[in-house]
Amino acid sequence: MLKLYSRLFIVLFLVTSCASKKAKFEDYVFKTKSEEQKYQTAYNKSLKLWEIPYTEEDVKTSFGTAHVIIAGPKNGKDLVLLHGMDASSTMWYPNIKVLAKNHRIYAIDFIMEPNKSHLTAKPLSSEDILVYYNEIFSYYKLKKFDIIGASRGGWIATLLATQKPNSIDKIVLLSPAQTFKFIDKVGKTTSALMLKLFPSEKKFGKTLSTFSTHPEKISPVYKRQFYLANKYAKSNSSMLKMHPFSDKELLLIQNPVLVIIGDKDVINSEESLERAQKYLANSKTKIIKDAGHFLTIDQPKITNDAVINFLE
Repeated sequence: MLKLYSRLFIVLFLVTSCASKKAKFEDYVFKTKSEEQKYQTAYNKSLKLWEIPYTEEDVKTSFGTAHVIIAGPKNGKDLVLLHGMDASSTMWYPNIKVLAKNHRIYAIDFIMEPNKSHLTAKPLSSEDILVYYNEIFSYYKLKKFDIIGASRGGWIATLLATQKPNSIDKIVLLSPAQTFKFIDKVGKTTSALMLKLFPSEKKFGKTLSTFSTHPEKISPVYKRQFYLANKYAKSNSSMLKMHPFSDKELLLIQNPVLVIIGDKDVINSEESLERAQKYLANSKTKIIKDAGHFLTIDQPKITNDAVINFLE
């Protein structure tokens, strides 16, 4: 299993390396300005799916501009949202009304993926990722805030929590990728890799069916944006740097943590939850039935209720 995983990502790495040599440095994510403009148009349409008041801000960091979407009552407890790979902050549209009811939301676009953040430096290392987010937290003077991370965002949230000191209170990990173990069902995730290498509508549909138990629930507007993220964005080799956290690293996390996965998840399994229970001092775990990796879309109400009950 591990050998298969390694081979797949070596291919991804090679393709990424070739692509990066052709692209200009300042165009880390998109190959052309035209592609970026089409994607940004799709992003803006998806963001309207939030259907609540929000503001968008750009924050200067050491690595470029971070795009942050802010919503919810100013006197609500601060809640940071970290999206999944290539999903952008618009992915929270099935959840944002519930999350923003009593929380002040800060949804941050990851700077090395297609979204509205803009990388002007070299690709970020794990240490750089910590600096990037901490600069944003400092800009907004966030203290004792909660954080929700989905997929890759869950890995980043865990990375932030291992740093001492930090200002995080409660943590929710929604099917965190590469956090407690390597990808559970590597063979089934090859559709996502093939989509990256040879994008097409057909491969995109197959990928959605692999990661979601109810792809029909995905808004066509958001689906368009997500497809363009895979079609236009250069393959993302940074996932190669995402390794499961060691026992020692997980033991550093004393925060209350809720880990949720779907029963049909191809990224995690019960082994992930068992490791979370063993090494996270203050953890709760939950499996949501009839849900895949995209559990915020597959079962939004159950997911929203579990998250809010934990946070409040």
